[in-house]
Amino acid sequence: MKTVSGDNGHEAEICQRFVEVDAPDKSSAAELAKTKFCETEHLKNWSIHADRICVLDAEFPS
Repeated sequence: MKTVSGDNGHEAEICQRFVEVDAPDKSSAAELAKTKFCETEHLKNWSIHADRICVLDAEFPS
């Protein structure tokens, strides 16, 4: 997620990429998602393109 300012001066929260991972807990999911995001975007540090991450539980966990 990244907060950006629009032409009207209002801030908006923008999803930079949706990454789905399989992990035992939210902390592990966050780390896996950061790694996958960096690989996909060819980055060394995920925070170059995002301010924060948002981890959500799967609607239909396996």
